[in-house]
Amino acid sequence: QVQLVESGGGLVQAGGSLRLSCAVSARTILSTYAMGWFRQAPGKERAFVATISRSGKSTYYSDSVKGRFTISRDNIQNMVYLQMNSLTPEDTAAYYCGAAKTDRAYDIITPTEVDYWGQGTQVTVSS
Repeated sequence: QVQLVESGGGLVQAGGSLRLSCAVSARTILSTYAMGWFRQAPGKERAFVATISRSGKSTYYSDSVKGRFTISRDNIQNMVYLQMNSLTPEDTAAYYCGAAKTDRAYDIITPTEVDYWGQGTQVTVSS
C-alpha cells in the first residue's frame, strides 16, 4: 500500500505562487512509480495537471498550466513537488497527488490510470 500526503495548499492572490508537496510513504520505492498532480474543482471531474516519469527525466503538462507550473521529484527523499506560478482564479481546486506503477509520464495522465491517491490539498486563488 502506498500512502501519499499532500501539503502546501492555501489561499493566494492572483499572480502569486504556491509550492505543493507530496510525501510518499517511507516503505515505498518511489522510483518504481510515475507520479502526477491532478485537480478537481467543484462540479467538475478530476483532471490531470502535470505528470513525471519514474526517473524524473520526462514530464507532461496540461495546456492550461504549461509554462506556469513545474513538477519535480526527489526519489531519495520520497517527495514530489508542484511549483505553481502566476496563479489565476481558474486554478482554484483541490489538488491531488497520484501514483501509478508505470514508467512514462504520459501513462498516468488519465485519472483512471492512477493506482494510489492522496487526500488532497485545497488551493484557492482570489482575484
